[in-house]
Amino acid sequence: MKVNKPTRVKGHAKSQKWKDVRGKRCRPPVSSSELNSSPVMARVIKEHQASVKKKPTVKRLKKKAKSVSDSKKNSPHSGCKKSHTQTNGSSVFTMDNESNDSQDWKEYSQSIHGNSMETSGKSEDVRPVRLEGQSLHCCAERDDRQNHAVLVMQKDQTLCFRGKCFLTCLYGRVEVMGFTIEEGQESYPLFSPASHCPLTVRALESSDLTRDFRKEAAPILQKYLRSASQKKLLKRITSNSSIILLEPMETPLTRFLASFTDLSELFSPPMSELMSAVLDTPLNGLGMIPLIHTVEGLNMSKSYSNALNTVISACRGDMDGCAVVLVCGAKNVGKSTFIRTLINTLLNHTTSVDYMEGDLGQTEFTPAGCLSLSTVREPLLGPPFTHQCTPEHMIYYGQSSCETDLDRYLESLKSLWRRRSQSRETPVIINTMGWVKGFGFQLLVDMIRFFPLSHVVQLGHSGTTQCPALTPEFLRTAHGFHTHPPAQTALDEFTESHSPPRSYVHLIVQSEFQGVASQGTSKHQRSNEHRELSLLAYLSQLQSPDPGPVRPLHSLTPYQVPHTAVALGVIHCEVVPSHMFYAANASLVGLCCLGDKVTSRGGPVLLSQAPICPCVGFGVLRGVDMARGLYFLLTPVDPSILRKVNCLLMGAISLPSCILTTQPGFEGEMPYVTTNYSFDLTGAGKLRVFKGLMRPSQTGM
Repeated sequence: MKVNKPTRVKGHAKSQKWKDVRGKRCRPPVSSSELNSSPVMARVIKEHQASVKKKPTVKRLKKKAKSVSDSKKNSPHSGCKKSHTQTNGSSVFTMDNESNDSQDWKEYSQSIHGNSMETSGKSEDVRPVRLEGQSLHCCAERDDRQNHAVLVMQKDQTLCFRGKCFLTCLYGRVEVMGFTIEEGQESYPLFSPASHCPLTVRALESSDLTRDFRKEAAPILQKYLRSASQKKLLKRITSNSSIILLEPMETPLTRFLASFTDLSELFSPPMSELMSAVLDTPLNGLGMIPLIHTVEGLNMSKSYSNALNTVISACRGDMDGCAVVLVCGAKNVGKSTFIRTLINTLLNHTTSVDYMEGDLGQTEFTPAGCLSLSTVREPLLGPPFTHQCTPEHMIYYGQSSCETDLDRYLESLKSLWRRRSQSRETPVIINTMGWVKGFGFQLLVDMIRFFPLSHVVQLGHSGTTQCPALTPEFLRTAHGFHTHPPAQTALDEFTESHSPPRSYVHLIVQSEFQGVASQGTSKHQRSNEHRELSLLAYLSQLQSPDPGPVRPLHSLTPYQVPHTAVALGVIHCEVVPSHMFYAANASLVGLCCLGDKVTSRGGPVLLSQAPICPCVGFGVLRGVDMARGLYFLLTPVDPSILRKVNCLLMGAISLPSCILTTQPGFEGEMPYVTTNYSFDLTGAGKLRVFKGLMRPSQTGM
């Protein structure tokens, strides 16, 4: 790509290697003005403080009110006794010598939860204990001078929260989404937005119980807290304690997202969780809000844990080659969460994990519409939009589903697999789509035969897998879209042999979390909103890494690219050449590298069909100058890589509407936006495709 007048776009500094790192990640300081609560949360906190001064109006008791003389027998005390655990792993704290009011509220809580409440009578039945309410005041202290908080957690205590923060383990070790954070490691960013399941920090057992914990903890607390706070927390430290440091976090991503009105409260609890938020703890004001036990964090079923342990054991053992794990299942059964937890757990034992993206609609590291192969070296402690990066290999398919061109989808996956170094002894995780009916199921059969899998993890719910179990026995007679039984030669393309396909371990995981198999209805929880968040996160890389105001995209200087230097193609539909520029203007384009050299006869180069070629990133085609023969392109891709780009591909992945309608600083009529479009016209709406339709030859007719 020949580029004129490039804008200076500073690349993000490479993150430090997370293994065996001592010290904290460098990050700019955050001023106190940036930590003010949002208007919504300020109002909620004010209402909460007012409500605690008056008697609750929703209190309902199973028994009659007790006499005053009875209440004097039970004076309040600050000591905590054993908590009552619930089936979802959370807990309710009770106090020794409880007052009538505390006892009444406990009975009210039991009446609400009904049969879900159970008391563990066996000492070996250890369940996580949620830190909430008074317990947080007992074990957390904040230093306003340095604007951070120190939290002491005991073994199996958990902290579930909404928001964002940096977490550093100062003593002991804790676990977040399967990843173990130990003392001496760098600080890790935690993201718990309203769009996904809240994060949970869990304290683990100490790896060395013979240490002099009080002697070692004292200088740690002295470094981060005042004298009175040190003494308070030092009393709570035991041989099984963990000490963590929580600090506020602001990044170009969070600043860019907060600049849009609809996303300004993305990291605050949604309306359904406001009554469960703990708003008066030492942790508030740091960007995180603890949640009580009524809100579930990550809920692992027994089959979920067993599948994780099986895969981890296989990877740590003496396998014949590296593990290749394919994860499949219907929509909204927790595939992405399972994969993130699996990757994080593997990173406790290995330096890297390879990840192959086969889900076009809910991608992990890229905007939607991409198939990619990435090497993961750092834990994934947030949803996909919080860890967008450029994969080692990527192909831009251009749509969030593949039903219009199944052949191109499969050929793209094969092309990615060929690019992976077969000599690497690194576990591979393969993600798949939630399309498990009709052609979607046949694609799954093909993928299992194409790749040398060691494990197939199939997620389901309600006691079924919503499609036939993909066991090795079933694959012997199953029909795929490209492959048919017998499948003895299905792997010839990769193995260059005629040996039978290797067997694999088939694992079934039954998801049991609340709302399984149903898409979230709250704000930011729908699949199209997740796609927009990932794209906005990618575009946030255009912002400066230095603290400061957000710069809207229309204020950035674009690259000027000659029409003759790159080919332009629309890959999701047919567009006549005379309308090509109208279609591509103000659109997202993939920056691709064709194998053949682009030659022009003096005019623009237009592609007639969709190629399968490497993609190095994305850009916004913000204008076309026909008189000078130039494209105006905004992209965070480094100029050294842009020189290799000779193709711009436009797909069905459109820019979020907020990019065109709500960016600040624009005056006058908005370009590229129309308000007089009528969806009542025939053909104006989106065409619906029935994915379950099968060919007559596949139904036996």
